[in-house]
Amino acid sequence: MSNIHASRHPLVAHKISILRNKNTKPKQFRELLHEIGHLLAYEATADLPIKQTVTLESPKKVYTATELAGKIGLVPILRSGLSFVNALETLIPSARILHLGIFREKVSLQPVEYYNKLPNVPNVDQVIVLEPMIATGGTAIATVSILKDWGIKSKIKFITACASKLGLEKLTEKYPDVEVFVGVVDGILDERGYIVPGLGDAGDRLYDTIQD
Repeated sequence: MSNIHASRHPLVAHKISILRNKNTKPKQFRELLHEIGHLLAYEATADLPIKQTVTLESPKKVYTATELAGKIGLVPILRSGLSFVNALETLIPSARILHLGIFREKVSLQPVEYYNKLPNVPNVDQVIVLEPMIATGGTAIATVSILKDWGIKSKIKFITACASKLGLEKLTEKYPDVEVFVGVVDGILDERGYIVPGLGDAGDRLYDTIQD
């Protein structure tokens, strides 16, 4: 799948190995996702369009300034997608943050939209969806559908720490134009739709809401 970009960076592999560990505490889990978000964002933003703007002066010579062309939207999927926001904001401080809330129903495993803070009319030129995990692919597909219906016509990108092979295949089959920048791809989903070995429930591990 040419639209799937699995990281080969040793730092990403190292940090995901710690992230997987069931003994990793919520504070470190949050910090690791922030760091992984930084590393994956470097790859995901490599082809952002730029434009030449005003003429400025360095200590030695005049030069033409370069800026990002177009407005970038960051779309964290609540709640775990919030873990990537600060990492991306640091790199793209001019980005707009557009929140979507989608949860996976426990029995049917189907995505359910419960929160949508998109403006009535698109106010960005392209979007980067922030979602630490793509398991069954249902939430990712629902997100792309919402964004396309909203009016996003340009390429949509995902940044995710861990994804299942099946989830990526389903997303690509439905939306082959969507690019995914992923830290690691796992081959198995269990009967409850969790990635194996995966990360567990990213939201629970981020915010320490795991029930004993």
